[in-house]
Parts: sequence; C-alpha cells; structure tokens
Amino acid sequence: MKTSIKSVALNYGLYLGIILILLTGIAYATNLDLFLQIWFGLLFLAATIAMGVTSVVKSKKALGGYISFKDAFTAFFITLAVGGLINTIMTVIIFNVIDPDAAIELQEKVIAFQTEKLESYNIPDQKIDTIVAKMEAKGNLYAPANLLQSFVLQIAGFSIVGLIVAAILKKREPSGI
Repeated sequence: MKTSIKSVALNYGLYLGIILILLTGIAYATNLDLFLQIWFGLLFLAATIAMGVTSVVKSKKALGGYISFKDAFTAFFITLAVGGLINTIMTVIIFNVIDPDAAIELQEKVIAFQTEKLESYNIPDQKIDTIVAKMEAKGNLYAPANLLQSFVLQIAGFSIVGLIVAAILKKREPSGI
C-alpha cells in the first residue's frame, strides 16, 4: 500500500477523532439529552461519512487522480477506525473516569426514552418490561467492554458504506496499449 494513502487516512482519522470528541464533549458538558436526539446522531453519522469520503478523495488526488478499489476502501476504513477509536477512548475516559455518574444518568435516560417510544407504538406493557429488563441486564452501556463492542459494530456497519464509496470513487489508470 502506498505510504501517501496511509498518511492521508491517518490525518483524516485524527481530524475525525477531534470532531467526534468535540461533539461528545459538547453533549456531555451542555446536555446529556443531546445523546438521545436523532439529529445529533445524524450529525455524528454525517461527520463520519464526510471525513471518510474526503480521505478517499484526497488519497486519490495524492495518487495522481487514480485509485484502486482496495486503496479507496483502505483509506476510508483507516480514517473511520482511527477517528472512531479516538472517540471511543475519550468516551471511556469521560463516562468511566471523569464522571461515572453521568453514565448512570444517561443510561436511565436511554431506558426512559426507549420505554416512551415503545409505548407510543402501543407495544404491550409486558413486552416493554421484557425489553427494559434486557437493557438493564446488559449493565452500564458506557462500560469499556460495551463501548468497545459498539465501536466494533460501528466499524462493521461503516465498512459497508466504505465498500460503496470505494466502488463509486475508484478510478483505474488507463493501460498503455
């Protein structure tokens, strides 16, 4: 793999990590309810995809305007892995070292939010109780192991997006025939 692809992807991964840390920090410092807002989650999603695509485009430019599917996917994947890992580490620090009580409060808010949503869909109380019990049985959503599991699942999901982006942005060098 070209060093320029790694370099570009790592840089954009750091930028993504900073953006996600800022969003997480703002939500933590101002209002934990932001973590429950769909628009806030979409902001994380948009920033993540935008930085991944930007990484692929910049890698392509660094390679003279051509990039293979593999290199495009690699640039996307490295960017998301680095940025997501940085944010995961910061989230572990915030909710397990700095303020573990915030993790408990946020988990209670998540359970209340989910309960309210399920009730609005006229789900029977018995089914809601079962779902809530399962959520409570998982323990602290912000425990390091749970955050790591979430990180791995997010990377897997974003890999699908990365495959699509790589397929769209790949460009082969013309053969010299």
